[in-house]
Amino acid sequence: MQTVTNDNRKKIRTIDMAYIAIGAVLIAICSWISIPVVVPFTLQTFAVFFLIMLLGGMKATISVFIYILVGAVGLPVFASFGAGIGVLFGKTGGYIIGFLLMGPLYSLITKCFGKKLWIQITALAAGLIVCYTFGTAWFMYIYLRDTGEVGLMTVLSWCVFPYIVPDAVKMALAVFISKKFGKRLYH
Repeated sequence: MQTVTNDNRKKIRTIDMAYIAIGAVLIAICSWISIPVVVPFTLQTFAVFFLIMLLGGMKATISVFIYILVGAVGLPVFASFGAGIGVLFGKTGGYIIGFLLMGPLYSLITKCFGKKLWIQITALAAGLIVCYTFGTAWFMYIYLRDTGEVGLMTVLSWCVFPYIVPDAVKMALAVFISKKFGKRLYH
């Protein structure tokens, strides 16, 4: 029978904890850079993509969780300096919660299929699709409850279609920066 020692377990190093905390701050700063519309245009997705590429899916997810927790307790870290649990339970809260799903999905895909660049980009895109899906379903639920009936195509035209190209650009920029400077920043 084999015993598990500290050497066999994966540890989060002190430097990892620092980068995870800095990652949560980066997401907050990127959320403040926004254009207010139904679902604000922000740089949050850039920050999430960048952290996933830099730290890996699971550590980036911890950064996202800390960001959400800090916002939920009242610090103004959400878009337009929003704060509180009400933001998470509002129309756009599903997209914020959807960020939590992106890192684990990225980790699962890259673990199963490898870390070639095209696989990493595919994993980021799959994570974004899951975030869009969760956020859109949440938006429709809240809108239906608070305002009334709305069609899926209408919600997609408000909440997804205008964001596809900007999010693709943010993804490309995050991949480029992480590949170009990632080894200098982290590791």
